[in-house]
Amino acid sequence: MPPKAKITKDMIIDAAFEIARTEGAENINARTVAYKLGCSTQPVMYHFATIEDMKKAVYAKADQFHTEYLMNIDKQQNGIMLGIGLNYIRFAIKEPHLFRLLFQSGFAIESSLLEMIDSEELTPILSAMQGAMGMNMGQTKEVFLTIAMFAHGYASIIANNSLEYDEDIVASHLERAYRGAVLAVQEEVK
Repeated sequence: MPPKAKITKDMIIDAAFEIARTEGAENINARTVAYKLGCSTQPVMYHFATIEDMKKAVYAKADQFHTEYLMNIDKQQNGIMLGIGLNYIRFAIKEPHLFRLLFQSGFAIESSLLEMIDSEELTPILSAMQGAMGMNMGQTKEVFLTIAMFAHGYASIIANNSLEYDEDIVASHLERAYRGAVLAVQEEVK
């Protein structure tokens, strides 16, 4: 008889991530993960003392997935800000369960927008924006906060099935919000 496959912590996180992605994080538990892996609950509970710990690991994986998604900007977009904003909203459409896990579940490490804007995970996005806009990091963060709040509003409404997505309209609104944020920052400098 061949030896049983060893269930690793990464295998458990991957299985739980897929459950979160397809069914929602609220459906992650030892039984659903074990079922997905074709094993008993023992390996799952061996690697994670609590389901909360497992969900935190899934949150971290989803956060990384989200960052990569945001940075995969269509070259035909008009600017990096519009591309990131539209990708944020597209993520909510294509990955509504992950969107809710990341932004509506209470698993975020940061407890305020100011903590979020200074998080390590946001550095690649802010750096790309800073280079594209030619502003200092403080100004870039101001513009980002405006666009983030605007895009998050759209994304939240869409992810919760309350609004039909029209990319042309959303892109137009994001572009206006971006221009307004840049103008506001430029006026503060004067």
